Amino acid sequence: MKRRQFLGAAGVGLAASAVAAPAIAQSSPEVKWRLTSSFPKSLDTIYGASEIFAKAVAEATDNKFQIQTFAAGEIVPGLQAADAVTNGTVEMAHTASYYYVGKDPTFAMFTAQPFGLNTRMQSSWMEFGGGLELANAFYKKYNYLAFPAGNTGCQMGGWFRKEIKTVDDVKGLKFRIAGFAGQIFSKMGAVPQVVAGGDIYPALEKGTIDAAEWVGPYDDEKLGFYKVAKYYYYPGWWEGGAMLHNFINLDKWNALPKTYQAIVKAASAEAHNWMTAKYDAVNPGAIKRLVASGAELRPFPQPVMEAAYKATTETYAEVGAKNADFKKVHDSMVAFRGDEYLWWQVAELSFDAFMVRTRQQRG
Repeated sequence: MKRRQFLGAAGVGLAASAVAAPAIAQSSPEVKWRLTSSFPKSLDTIYGASEIFAKAVAEATDNKFQIQTFAAGEIVPGLQAADAVTNGTVEMAHTASYYYVGKDPTFAMFTAQPFGLNTRMQSSWMEFGGGLELANAFYKKYNYLAFPAGNTGCQMGGWFRKEIKTVDDVKGLKFRIAGFAGQIFSKMGAVPQVVAGGDIYPALEKGTIDAAEWVGPYDDEKLGFYKVAKYYYYPGWWEGGAMLHNFINLDKWNALPKTYQAIVKAASAEAHNWMTAKYDAVNPGAIKRLVASGAELRPFPQPVMEAAYKATTETYAEVGAKNADFKKVHDSMVAFRGDEYLWWQVAELSFDAFMVRTRQQRG
């Protein structure tokens, strides 16, 4: 069955045969929305998910519901996408919740949690662990609701102009890093910097910053970071599964017919799955090309990882003591994480570990 047929059947149901044609027409009005992305068009996967979403909505409604997508900066800067939804400048945005951690640290938890959930766990927590309900109860304060609409997978730790061999090497480091993780690096002695994606390369090149994290091999290659900072660290322990969302203005959402609301949810899910699958397909080739171009892969040293975990635990406790919303979300995530890793170590991790060892032995 084609997607359009399926969604039409789901939205209208068998009772459609008993509904007069004019009534059906009235329930499918012409709607035009604008979506602002937090990302440039050059990043065809993290931006491309918004186009996949808009196309799915149009196809499922015979082009009666059209959503025009705009890259960061075309309507508002990328880091102001959520504000544009709050004040009604646009109907919706495709963005990362943790970009707005300056308003409230709770925003960070719905994109990724330092030493939190991996990609599949994040989706599971949202769908079955109460994560999305917690998110939308929180987002209601800002006049929007959200649906998952992409996940990058576990991200890389970033590009560094010098090697990180000890915890002392982190001290004084001017590091471009977004969201809650900046507070943790600050506790470790680094100097977090907020720099939009398009400005990272010149900042690294000029030495305005010493290091920067973005997403992973495919996007990082496009932005050319390997040309100005050769040490490429992993893993991005602050983004084990970085989830993107569609933020939708509540008034505009409530004005939609129920059928259109169902289609928006389904199209968001399509974009969500598409992004993760696309990154998994394109990152292997990209990392090979980056290494061939001179990038030097480095794991974060174990003492650095342990210091980061300690700083993370302390930061969670400090923020939670002052912010009831944050504590509620954090407690939910931690409880879910405990059970997930109990299961993960039984089958998923052991299978992956065996296959990685086998690949290394046999090529």
